[in-house]
Amino acid sequence: MGDGAIYHGGFSLNWFEDLRALHVGDLLTVHLNESTNASKSAKTAATKANADTVANPTLFGLVPKIPLGGGSNANLESNLSANHSFKGDGASSQANALTGDITVTVVEVLPNGYLSIRGEKRIGINQGNEYLRLSGLVRPYDVGPDNSVLSTKIADPTIVYVGDGAMASANAMGWLSRFFISALFPF
Repeated sequence: MGDGAIYHGGFSLNWFEDLRALHVGDLLTVHLNESTNASKSAKTAATKANADTVANPTLFGLVPKIPLGGGSNANLESNLSANHSFKGDGASSQANALTGDITVTVVEVLPNGYLSIRGEKRIGINQGNEYLRLSGLVRPYDVGPDNSVLSTKIADPTIVYVGDGAMASANAMGWLSRFFISALFPF
């Protein structure tokens, strides 16, 4: 814009136009009000029992005798049995809540007028950082007069809240513990 011109296309405002975020580069404040609750449980039980009997073989109607010595004969009859059972239980429950505000940027205006937004907030606390990343699609009709929108009005939202540093490391499971609960550990 350093060309000295008075008018630049795409940067004009009508006198009676609303100053809501509608263009690439505009800022939009998102009010986060997210909460999720999920639970899942599963039970499995399986039992299998087998019993097999092999009778003494006969040859021309007679049972063959195999001498073992000492006047006794071997009995070729045999019995097999096996019992297998499996029982498994599992349960999982999770509840999350995320509140606050984040200001994001309009990165694209789609042909239908919807706004593609993206932004990140980083907060340094003591010995680590907390990151909040947000992206998604917003309808211009959902943008309030103060250029704000509720997070529940964002389509295809991606909300990531992660941290690094000493606190995040303290909450992470160690490599040996991860090995014992992995598929590599067969027992």
